[in-house]
Amino acid sequence: MPRPTETVEVEFIAPRHLAGGGDPAWITVPLHRACGWSHGHDPLIPRVILSSPDQKALLRLEPDPEGQWWTFHHIATQGRPAWHASFGARTPVEIIAGFTDALTAPAATAAAPADPYEPLARAGWSPTSARDRLLSPDGRAMVQRAGSAGDGPWFATVTLPGPRWVWQARFDEHTPPHLITAFTAALADPSPVPRTGSPVSIPTRNPNLVTRTHRGVPTMQVASALEERVRALAARRTASPTHPSTPRQPPPNSGRSR
Repeated sequence: MPRPTETVEVEFIAPRHLAGGGDPAWITVPLHRACGWSHGHDPLIPRVILSSPDQKALLRLEPDPEGQWWTFHHIATQGRPAWHASFGARTPVEIIAGFTDALTAPAATAAAPADPYEPLARAGWSPTSARDRLLSPDGRAMVQRAGSAGDGPWFATVTLPGPRWVWQARFDEHTPPHLITAFTAALADPSPVPRTGSPVSIPTRNPNLVTRTHRGVPTMQVASALEERVRALAARRTASPTHPSTPRQPPPNSGRSR
């Protein structure tokens, strides 16, 4: 008699911007294994530092629950000054993945025109009384560009009633627009995101603010999700006609990988 399929309880949460941070491995493992980002090995430091194969980009993941946990720095390149972007600890990893997947995509994709507001407008986000701001349908997330001429840094801010700040993403004025657009597309995606483990990591369980759907999912399916993501990104990199030739070396004072 066949054994029943083992399942694990998974909670699917919408809107995704109120789902909590999730597992950082959703970002760090594909960057390392599929995209060739290097890391150091210091188990005594609760920090992750990853550098891109061409040594132009650096990710620092610091355990600061109240601050900007994820920070990306990119050196200046021909035609673009150095830039940086950061994400709060409670930024859902699925949303950050929109940014990192675009960052590590074949270079040809960067040539496409990009408007960070466009995915939000298509998803029903509405303008506010303030200039250069769009508000999510639930009123809890806002994306804005600072600067009187519309040429300043970008911010995405999520709050709960009170008001209580949940997380913020920040992109300086030199961040490539297609990367910010990939982030806003992931932010506006109406698909719920899965969460397992303690519900404490979810910013709110208020049924008026979030929809939480519990479902038993086969254990193997849950366990293989990250591996499937790694394979998909690795295949994309393999199919690219060009590959970075710079030898991969860990940056100084690197932290551990997750």
